[in-house]
Formats: sequence, C-alpha cells, structure tokens
Amino acid sequence: MEELSEKSQIKLDIKTLIGIVIGIVSIAGIWFDLTGKISIIESSIMRLEYNQTLNDEFRIKWPRGEMGALPDDAKQDLRIEYLQKDVEKIQEIIEQLKSKK
Repeated sequence: MEELSEKSQIKLDIKTLIGIVIGIVSIAGIWFDLTGKISIIESSIMRLEYNQTLNDEFRIKWPRGEMGALPDDAKQDLRIEYLQKDVEKIQEIIEQLKSKK
C-alpha cells in the first residue's frame, strides 16, 4: 500500500462524482432554505414582541384615560356629571326639609 502524498491520486467514476456534487448542492439548498425560514421567523417574533409591548401599553393606559376615550365614554361621563349635580341638589332639598321640621 502506498503512502499518502501530494502526488496521490483518487479514481472516481462520473456517477460518483455527480452524486457528490448533487449531494453538496442539495445540502447547500437546504441550508439556505432553513436560514431564510429562520430569518422570517425571527422577524415575526420581533413584530409580535413589538405588538405585545403596544398591547401592554394600551391595556395599562386606556383604563386610566391616558390614551383618550371613546365618544360614548365622553357622553356617559357628561351624563354622570349631570346626575351628580342633580343628586347634590336633591340632597340639599332633603337637608332643607329636615331642618324645617
């Protein structure tokens, strides 16, 4: 058996060489496909995280009234204010009636 050197030769038939090339090309194609899918998934995750932070901000600030209010909420708030004034007037009348007794 000869020793391995710079002048060593390998004999392959064409079918084996074509099979090796096809295998390498297939592995490269799979690699690039997986890399592309991973980058798409990473961008989707970043988008979801951003939307989650916006949702958290909305969930916290909306009930406090820091992000505005719906028109119906504004109408309801006005009605409540008017009702509070009416209740105060009624309480004053009741107090006046109690003091007359």
